[in-house]
Amino acid sequence: MSSISMGRCGSCNYFDPRSEPVAAGIGSCTHPHHALTQLLVSPAGGCLDFTADSDVSKLPATLRPIDDQPQTRDFLLQKVQPALMGLMDGSVSTLAPLFAAAGLTGRSMSAFFVGVAASVGAGISMGLAEALSDDGKVTGRGTPLARGAITGIATAIGGMLHTLPFLIPDLRLALHLAYVIVVAELFSIAYIRFRFMKTPLAKTIVQVIVGGGIVFMIGILLGKIGAG
Repeated sequence: MSSISMGRCGSCNYFDPRSEPVAAGIGSCTHPHHALTQLLVSPAGGCLDFTADSDVSKLPATLRPIDDQPQTRDFLLQKVQPALMGLMDGSVSTLAPLFAAAGLTGRSMSAFFVGVAASVGAGISMGLAEALSDDGKVTGRGTPLARGAITGIATAIGGMLHTLPFLIPDLRLALHLAYVIVVAELFSIAYIRFRFMKTPLAKTIVQVIVGGGIVFMIGILLGKIGAG
């Protein structure tokens, strides 16, 4: 098996001046498409019938380079993960104070303002924590400002969704509507984890529902205890 000119792959004709001569068919090509996923190297050791000019969209999803997949690693790390973390925190962490306040005061508006305070406070806290956790240079997770903003806004949204029903003066009606929204939020979080993080759907539903349910019950219990 003969080698060819310095840095040129004998299978896909890719030239890299930094590389040593690459023998045709040995699967050691440094082309970005090959470097990003070794799935483009056949079991026999040679490159698949794929060149730098090939339309990678025609390849099966599992054989596409990561930068040609619909959800890239950067998108997941810089957008989806911060948003998911914020949504989960906002949806869960505000449950206890919100429903405890509803039980303690028996007034929708009192619960509403507690929910708003908890949502905004959690959004600011989570946004700062995410932004200050790292500058993104080492982890590749993007700019601190963008990540912090995404996390903070998602956290506030997660808390406000089940807080808005308490604008309804009828506390009983507000509570029942909030219950429905909480369940919808938790299932939405489970689906997002399934869709983007590839977590098994049944597993993520159990994890999210159990975690959210524990916090929810604590809020209800404390409200009842406080109200006597």
